[in-house]
Amino acid sequence: MKPLKKDVVAWALYDWGNSAFAATVMVVFFPVFFKQYWSADVSATESTFWLGMVNGIASFLLAIMAPLLGTLGDRGGSRLKFLLGFTVLGVLSTAGLGLVAQGQWQWAALLFALGSMGFWGGIIFYDSLLIDVAPRDRLDSISGFGYAIGYMGGGVLLAINVWMTLDPAFFGFADATEAVKASFISAAVWWALFAIPIFLFVRERPAPQRNPARSTLRQSFAELAATVREVRKYRAIVFFLLAYWMYIDGVNTIQKMAVDYGLAIGLESSRLIQAILMVQFIGFPAALLFGWIGQRLSPVLGIFICIAVYAVVTIYATMLNTVTEFFIMAAATGCVQGGIQSLSRSYYGSLIPPDRTGEFFGFYNMMSKFAAVLGPFLMGITALLTGNSRTAILSIVVLFIAGGALLVVAAKQKKQDFTQSTQRTQS
Repeated sequence: MKPLKKDVVAWALYDWGNSAFAATVMVVFFPVFFKQYWSADVSATESTFWLGMVNGIASFLLAIMAPLLGTLGDRGGSRLKFLLGFTVLGVLSTAGLGLVAQGQWQWAALLFALGSMGFWGGIIFYDSLLIDVAPRDRLDSISGFGYAIGYMGGGVLLAINVWMTLDPAFFGFADATEAVKASFISAAVWWALFAIPIFLFVRERPAPQRNPARSTLRQSFAELAATVREVRKYRAIVFFLLAYWMYIDGVNTIQKMAVDYGLAIGLESSRLIQAILMVQFIGFPAALLFGWIGQRLSPVLGIFICIAVYAVVTIYATMLNTVTEFFIMAAATGCVQGGIQSLSRSYYGSLIPPDRTGEFFGFYNMMSKFAAVLGPFLMGITALLTGNSRTAILSIVVLFIAGGALLVVAAKQKKQDFTQSTQRTQS
């Protein structure tokens, strides 16, 4: 394997840093702490409603703004500046969670929403920088390296934070509550510290010349509208985005379902955290392996393997009854979670125009944010028609089948576009 360049390592370290927010804040501590500490004196219905409203609005705004943000970043070669802005927003909001007093659930909900916007908004520009640091023939392995580093970084800090809550006196804290608050601050510091290298060592490709007579915002709207009108020129991209929307919706649904299943079968919170940690550390070598598969064999093949495993996991989930079976499901998910994410990112990167990465990754991340609709809808309709929740879960397999079929179409269209381009060049 070729040695990694300094800019590649710096780019990957950002994932190591911001994964602290994903693992420590989003997945583990915030959901529990919000219910048991910040909104303990408020009805569960009211606090859940407002938390859902605040975060739903923030996610929706970010989703619809993603392509425009990407276009703005492309125009002035300012994707790193946008990344810095969203990073600062995320870091400060995350640190702020550690200062919110008991009962102030409104502030906690708002800061979590702002932190989430910083996290997801930053990913738009972080993903687009893959094209700047990775040669076209190494997109898969470097994308996999980034995800692997992210899983490891998030897992390491989460393990430390869990230790802090289990033995607060060892770290000088009065109790577990103080340790959890410190965990939020540690996630912010971790994110900020490991974000520094990307701003020091990664350089964007020169931005194409633009019309200086028109404002940046106005021109960005015009370019975005032109891309939507000319989308037929990018048919492989359209088919891939539809495929991605389908199968990543299934992936997101499985991830959410796993936690509910763990609670349903009586899994203790400590065991649930153990399962989450296991997924983080399994994800590290698995993402590297799938990066190798994509590089040496085919990213499409790697994505198909992941889709197949997820389909089997979905079927297996309908028969889940014990803690051991839950851990088996979590381990299987950890083996392919990073792979399907990293290969999807790198394959998409191979399809898009190199000078418009921010804009096109804006569309990509928009699909990611909206990929939480079809799965719950399918499950709800199936449950209503059959009266069986296990059968409802089985309906998610439809998303993986549809996503796989559309991926075949996207791959064929890419090959066709390449053949036509080669013929035009030769003529």
